[in-house]
Amino acid sequence: MTAIVVDNLGKEYVLGRHGNRRDSFRDMLVSTALAPFRRLKQLSGNVDDEDRFWALQDLSFSVNAGEVVGVIGKNGAGKSTLLKLLSRITAPTTGRIDIRGRVGSLLEVGTGFHPELTGRENVFLNGAILGMSRKEIAAKFDEIVAFSEVERFLDTPVKRYSSGMYMRLAFAVAAHLEPEILVVDEVLAVGDVAFQKKCLGKMSDIAGEGRTVLFVSHNMGAVRRLCHRGIVLEAGRAVFDGNIEEAVATYLSSPGDAVGDISFGDDGACRPGVTDACLLGARVSQGELSPTGTVDASVPFEVQLQFRVRERLPYARAGFALRDATGQLLFDTYDAEEDAHQGPLDPGLYTSTATVPASFLRPGEHFIDLKVGVPNVQVIADEQQALSLRVEDSSRPAYHLGLSTSGSIRPVVRWTRSLSETSL
Repeated sequence: MTAIVVDNLGKEYVLGRHGNRRDSFRDMLVSTALAPFRRLKQLSGNVDDEDRFWALQDLSFSVNAGEVVGVIGKNGAGKSTLLKLLSRITAPTTGRIDIRGRVGSLLEVGTGFHPELTGRENVFLNGAILGMSRKEIAAKFDEIVAFSEVERFLDTPVKRYSSGMYMRLAFAVAAHLEPEILVVDEVLAVGDVAFQKKCLGKMSDIAGEGRTVLFVSHNMGAVRRLCHRGIVLEAGRAVFDGNIEEAVATYLSSPGDAVGDISFGDDGACRPGVTDACLLGARVSQGELSPTGTVDASVPFEVQLQFRVRERLPYARAGFALRDATGQLLFDTYDAEEDAHQGPLDPGLYTSTATVPASFLRPGEHFIDLKVGVPNVQVIADEQQALSLRVEDSSRPAYHLGLSTSGSIRPVVRWTRSLSETSL
């Protein structure tokens, strides 16, 4: 039985400020006033080609009931747009989608959560958004809370939750309310290893019950464990659809554009409901190359984060996590690891700089997550894979001894060798 049919799907956006969710109220009034003129321009065909952007084009595939499909691709490939179309959050420009069954979506951590409401209240709110009755939600409530492991904080407003707590509760709601089709976007980007395994196990159980899962992730290890089939997207088109191992190989062999800097605008990036601080941007620099998306592993490089504090914070920290090409976490680090940075922060503009030592990373593609928060109190910003980094190494020769090395880090390890007369 076929659960999803996608036929010649396309989604076009007209670029412009009117879609910016961080616009001020004044901008919204101006945008509303100009909307009829923009619409007239579109209908008359006078929209400039450079103002048009096809997030998806000519996409066709079908998914059988009970099938678990990984949708993979570089940032900007169209993965999230596809899931939003399947979830009917937005409408396609061309083509059609036929879905047989109720869809449960987890497109972002805490989508559908209200920051001022408690975890308990948000379970019922989010369940209602997913189309469940209050009776259905109540019947699953204890199971949802037990799975999420946030019972102690159930009556706390979710704006005080960490990213991991937010994700646990959001996933628990989406996975336990029994949709026939579960659409999941980067749910494993945050959270500890034990809970990631728990999520994968739950999605496997869902598939085993004959329900369908579409799973988007940059974590190729999770994709391999969960999926048997993969669809690889590039620039809005499917370049591969088939066996998951071949799909992952196609994804990893396709070089992406290295992005060494990012700006989130004057209003910055922050979690819903957060007003006292925001993340403004970040960049990678190395010597005179500033910013750069490509670094030489034989030379130290810097990662800089800039954030704004609007109201005095008792204690805050900024940092980043480095991931390899498969999405596996290599390490994370924060500026508050230095004693001098552990005091309160007054309102102002702050720049935190970390230096990554030379001869540490193996050549290849890497990703950087950006984070700002108050430990155990508030997550201010958590931007997953905001920067991509291509690592090269000009200092080490290639070896041709028939020996292979693996792993994502490659520190300089000092060896000695001597002729021994006795055993260890």
